[in-house]
Amino acid sequence: MSILHTALSFIVALGVLIVVHEYGHYLAARLCNVKVLTFSVGFGRALVTRRFGRDGTEWTLAAIPFGGYVKMLDEREAPVDPKELHRAFNRQSVWRRCVIVVAGPVFNFLFAIALYAGLYMHGMPEARPVLAQPAAGTLAQAADFAAGDAVRSIEGEPIATWQDLRWRVLQGALQKEALRFEVAGKRGDISMHVLDLRGYPSEEVESDTLERIGLRLFRPPLDPVIGRVVAGGPAERAGLRTDDRVSRAGGGAVPTWEALVQAVRAHPGTVLQLAVERDGARLRIDVLPDGVNENGVRVGRIGAAPRIPAADSERILVSVSYGPLESIAKAAAKTWDISVFSLKMLGKMLVGEVSWKHLSGPVTIADYAGQSAQMGWLAYATFLALISISLGVLNLLPIPLLDGGHLMYYSVEIIKGSPVSERAMDLGQRVGLALLLLVMAFAFYNDINRLFSG
Repeated sequence: MSILHTALSFIVALGVLIVVHEYGHYLAARLCNVKVLTFSVGFGRALVTRRFGRDGTEWTLAAIPFGGYVKMLDEREAPVDPKELHRAFNRQSVWRRCVIVVAGPVFNFLFAIALYAGLYMHGMPEARPVLAQPAAGTLAQAADFAAGDAVRSIEGEPIATWQDLRWRVLQGALQKEALRFEVAGKRGDISMHVLDLRGYPSEEVESDTLERIGLRLFRPPLDPVIGRVVAGGPAERAGLRTDDRVSRAGGGAVPTWEALVQAVRAHPGTVLQLAVERDGARLRIDVLPDGVNENGVRVGRIGAAPRIPAADSERILVSVSYGPLESIAKAAAKTWDISVFSLKMLGKMLVGEVSWKHLSGPVTIADYAGQSAQMGWLAYATFLALISISLGVLNLLPIPLLDGGHLMYYSVEIIKGSPVSERAMDLGQRVGLALLLLVMAFAFYNDINRLFSG
């Protein structure tokens, strides 16, 4: 994956999410008859500026893409023509100011709901929630799960895909629950299992939780035949094609796809020599796997998927799609669940129950943007929805400089009947800036740590 591809994927994602967020503020201001002077995507020196609308709003694309702003008419920033005082932001009722401020995060949540609803309506192949044999000594083995068990429900909630299972177990691990699973065995027999997560350490949540618990996705033995290569990935760059059969990797025989995966994982950032059969000819292809961090271990990936026979495809994959109304309802529920989960994670970070190493900065987010873009538009849309939710949650935190900080001031104003003093607001701004700089420092440290220390 090239740095240019990653950078472009990240910039596009940032641009889209900034426009969505700031347009929420802009639209709410217009509906409240507040004059908007500037709509800027980015900070710093203006690269492109145009004026549109009856108010001559200045639409700007600026040089620094990490954010944006909507500047409104306000007496606290510049003198206002007496004829337009009624359109100044500071002259609006506290309730109107609340609506304008909260509209940005709300638009982030609505954008995520729209994306998820579209994905639910479109449908996409996902792994069925069928379990492989759990590793010895894991919580899954203690719960008596067996290879081939198909999970039907968890705590009475239907489980249709592996992602449904992963999300519910992740929530259970964070909340230290004992989860009741209803599973169908290989012969169709129904049984109940209790996965006790009450002692699962909170600091390990999100560090490949399912693997640590012992819940692994069932994968039938597949031939080492390439079914798809990711555009721009190491496999494509090396010249691998669909239907290539890999017979040897690094000098060792490759009887199954799993053996090929293990060989690739063992060579992060180092050349791996492959013996390939293509149209009756034998070829030698050298591939350089990308190195990625997984649970603190650096492993290799080449961006290739196996060819799955139709019979096996029906056994391990399911395509889930819903009607418009059900899709919107499910999308809203998913957005709510992720928002609540994010807040719980933040809360546990603050009290020390979850490590700050889970905090990601722009480098990690850019990496995810590039990886998801390589996987196709469905994965990229899912990434955008998740980041949009995160942006909405972050902006609602009661920290001065953020939308949530302004809402905090307005809440105090509603209670005491008068605006917060300029001195208090100035002090709040300084505290908020210090907090944001501290969080950014942690995030950058985690990014650098992931890059260089594995």
